[in-house]
Amino acid sequence: MSTPPATSTRTPSDVAREVFHAIFDERDLSDPSRYWTDESVDHFVALGKSVRGKDALAGFFRELFAGFPDWTLEIEQTIDDGDGRVVVQWTARATFDGAPWQGIEPTGSKVTVRGVDVISLDPDGKVDQNTVYYDATGFARQIGMLPREGSTADRAVVAAFNLTTKAKKRLRSRRS
Repeated sequence: MSTPPATSTRTPSDVAREVFHAIFDERDLSDPSRYWTDESVDHFVALGKSVRGKDALAGFFRELFAGFPDWTLEIEQTIDDGDGRVVVQWTARATFDGAPWQGIEPTGSKVTVRGVDVISLDPDGKVDQNTVYYDATGFARQIGMLPREGSTADRAVVAAFNLTTKAKKRLRSRRS
């Protein structure tokens, strides 16, 4: 991924590409105020959590890179409105062979994750809000946290879930 030339007419896509390049290619988290403010917030939908403030966001990505030392991210496309909002579609590849991440012990598994960031930039070109969507089920299957799709274990989990759901439904109908 190449960094766009710096001009006075940088689009939101240009800014997003610059930020992604610095964070994911250069791993430059030495000055989080380059990308975020104390009010910046990233909503990681798949994790069910939000991370607020430049220092906490830098810490989140340091933990990510500690868990996935060979993490690479390729931007597939960006779409922006020219007014501070940009959508970035990406694919990341990594091996979960570093430190624990989000409380999960590393498994040594290789992962490929597709995702989308929906970013709002402030007037200074820093991330104000970012909502991150990615395939959490695929990720969990790849690291071994969930069984492979279609496997015997997967079918057993689905069958047990369906059995439990039917039993709860019967109990609710009896109580009514």
